[in-house]
This record gives sequence, C-alpha cells and structure tokens, in this order.
Amino acid sequence: MSLLAVKSLSLTLGQPLFTDLSFTVAEGDRIGLVAANGRGKSSLLRLLAGVADPTAGEVTRARGLKVGLVEQDVPGALLALTLRAAVLAALAPEEADYDGWRVDVTLDALAVPEAQRDMPLGSLSGGWQRAALLARVAVGEPDLYLLDEPTNHLDLGRIGRLAEWMAGLPRSVAVIAASHDRAFLDEAMGRTLFLRAEKSRFFALPFSAARAALAEADGADARVYQNRMKEAEQLRKQAAKLKNIGINSGSDLLVVKTKQLKERAERIEAAVRPAHHDRSAGAIRLANSGSHAKALVTLMDASVATPDGRGLFRTGEKWIERGDRVVLLGANGAGKTQMMKAVRRACLGEAGAIRAVPTLTLGHSDQGLAQLADAATPFDLVTRFSVGDQVAKGLLAGAGIRLDRQSGKVGSLSGGQKARLAMLILRLTGPNFYLLDEPTNHLDIEGQEALEEQLLAQGATCLLVSHDRQFVRNVGTRFWQIEGKRLVEVEGPEGFFAGQLR
Repeated sequence: MSLLAVKSLSLTLGQPLFTDLSFTVAEGDRIGLVAANGRGKSSLLRLLAGVADPTAGEVTRARGLKVGLVEQDVPGALLALTLRAAVLAALAPEEADYDGWRVDVTLDALAVPEAQRDMPLGSLSGGWQRAALLARVAVGEPDLYLLDEPTNHLDLGRIGRLAEWMAGLPRSVAVIAASHDRAFLDEAMGRTLFLRAEKSRFFALPFSAARAALAEADGADARVYQNRMKEAEQLRKQAAKLKNIGINSGSDLLVVKTKQLKERAERIEAAVRPAHHDRSAGAIRLANSGSHAKALVTLMDASVATPDGRGLFRTGEKWIERGDRVVLLGANGAGKTQMMKAVRRACLGEAGAIRAVPTLTLGHSDQGLAQLADAATPFDLVTRFSVGDQVAKGLLAGAGIRLDRQSGKVGSLSGGQKARLAMLILRLTGPNFYLLDEPTNHLDIEGQEALEEQLLAQGATCLLVSHDRQFVRNVGTRFWQIEGKRLVEVEGPEGFFAGQLR
C-alpha cells in the first residue's frame, strides 16, 4: 500500500535544490536520502512532513497518515526540561493525562537509561538529545518516520540500537532517513534516493549498490549525450555543404534541405542534456610537511586518567611512526577523549610518559570544532597564516565558503562549512602529525571520501578517533583498543565493531 506519493516536486531557495522529483513510499519502505551538504535533504523532509511548501509539484498522503519528522536540532524551549518531560510534552495535554505511560515504554524501546531520563535535556550529550527527539516522535506512533541525520553524535553502540529499534518497528511503518553514514545506509536502508538539482535518481538498492548503479546510469547518460551531440554536429556539417552547393547552383530545393538539416540539429541540441555533474560543496586538501624522525610519538606505559585523577588505563610501550594511521577504539567512557588530550599536551611540549619529537608539527581537529572560535571570521582565521587577502579569498572559496560568508562569523556557518574550514586550517598549519577526533562529523559523503583520499595520498601520520566505520576501514593501518585497564594493539576494527553493535 502506498503511504505517500511525490509528483513533479520542485524547490528553489535562492537556487534550485531539486526539480521534477517523483517517487512513492510504500508500507515498510526503508529509504536512504543522500545528497551533499546544503543540497535540500532537510528541506525535502520538511515538505514530506507538510511543514513547508514546495515551489512546484505536490505531495499526496494516504488518508489518516501520521508522519513523524525528527529534525537535527533540539528546540531551545525544551533544553530546560528533563528528557522524560520533553518527551511527555510531545503528547497533547489530554493524551498526557492517560497515556503518559507510553513515554517510558518508548524510552525503554530506545534503551535510554533511567539515570538519563530525569536530567535536563540541555545538560545531556548530543547523542542523548537525539534520542529524546526520536522518542518525542515515536511516542505518537507515526506510520512514516522522517529522520534527519539520525546517527549524528551517536557512538557505535547507539547506532546499533537505532538500527535494532528500526528493525523492530511494525512491518507497515516506513522510514526515510537523510544520512551521510555509509555503513548505516548499507545496513539499515533497502532503497536509496540520490537528491539532485536536476534528474534525481531512485534505486531499490542499499547505498553502495545504488551508488554503483548511479555511476552506471550517469555513464550511460554521458554516452547518449556525446552521441547525440555528434549527430547534431554531423547534421550541421551536411547543412553547410548543401548550403555552399545551393548557393553555387541556385537550387531552391537544396536551400530547403539545408534549413531542414539545421532545424533537426537544433531540435537534438535542445532536447539532449549533459550528464549530471554535481558541483562540489568545497574541496578538502591536506598537507604533510614530513619528518626525519622514525617515531613521532612515543608512549612509555603512560597512565591515562580522568580530569579528577581517576586512572582509566595504561598504554604500555607503543610508538606512532611515520606513515602510521592509528585508530583508537574503545567504548564510550573508556578514555578515548582523555588519551587524545594527553597526546595533544605532549605534542604541545608537555613532558611526561607520552613524548613527541621536537620536529613534530601538530594538526589537531576537535570533534566539536572548538578550534574554530564562533566569534572569529573565516577570513581572519586564514589570513593569520600570512597569506595575502586575495589568496585567502581564493582558498576559502575553494573550501566552499562563498565570498559573502567569508567576513561573517564562523558561528553562522553550517556544520559542513565549518568542517571544511577546519580542514583548510589544518592544511595551512602544515603538520606532520594529525590528531583527529571524529573528523567526519558534519562532512557529507563527498567530504568524507575526499578526507580519506588526502590522508592516504599525503602519507599522513595520525592518531584518530571515529565512529564512522567506513572511514575507519578505509583509513586505518593500525588499531589500538582500550580493553579494561590496558591499551592493546589489535589486527583490525571488526571485532570491536561487532561487539559494540550487538
């Protein structure tokens, strides 16, 4: 049964985000929505939910359809409420009186610990805030869930529980999820919509298979375009020859024939469209200044502790050598963040059981992008590296930050723009050692793959933490896992992934 039908839908907000989009959503569908940052995914979800209007086209919903939209950000009015109260507030007052018990049933289904439920929403992590947003929609038992970046801020355990929860929904319930998490899209979504300004593509396949089919379809379009343009060119050449003959012979028939050939060429050129070429959301390029030292960072059985001094684990004796891309694995609370901070302090010159060579130049990116002050401007951040004004403008434009945004506050940029700006700052720093904490946060799939390509191409040395399984698989060469009170080297990440996702 069809729950929702989209017909010839278009949306223009300054520029066309998508045009002539048509598809249907059936009971039980799991649809992954894929597009670059700022290309209309959130806007499309809002149109499907009926809280925004399209430029053209229509959305037809089945009679009585209940749609639940889970957006990315917590409304400010909810931050002072406890998590439980924020979910209860999603019910109508009369429902809250006699159906309030559904709140705890929903939180149980989403595996929200009891201790989190009575804490103010504003004091909780981004992951628990997202759980609250999902619970606020789930408590209403919709027929269609619209999820906007549902895995953002979630660790692997929470991603696993999200996928498990989705799998346990009634068979008639459908889900559309806009996401940049490639592994999640592959495992939880059976269909994929690639959203484009023109000629969006829909495949009854999970992301990776759909992407291969998309490349094949785009290749076929490119061949058709080239062949049709060659045909038009040949017609124009024939018309030119006949025109010369007609002029010399004075033949009216040849003049008519020349006109017909030119018109056929024009019709072909007007009808055919070039193959899709998505404009980049901004380039990501890194630098690697190199070092003559073999080991850039040495861990001499360091003790990693909480800020109040409680010991978490010991590192044993380990080294990070040139070209190593070490992935730090561990459950939430195991001490990954504290270890990253300890390594950073060593790289900045602090003496201790973690040591960095004097020639080390650090490139650091925090998962919250705290290195980018919200009050600063992108232009100021780049010109600190002694580049000229025009060079700075060109670098920022290349990173996807338009000229009219370059002198505005960093805080006004989107998450994707901030992430690309952070990568540009890293490049200008000229590091020979990267310390990367959740570097793919806010990056679209194009950005994730560009970052992977740059780390590999530059032969970068790094220590990184990431919940992005595909990124870890593609980039990591060594894997350190926090097991109990010790840091141990393991052959690969799959055992850890499997354990966390159970």
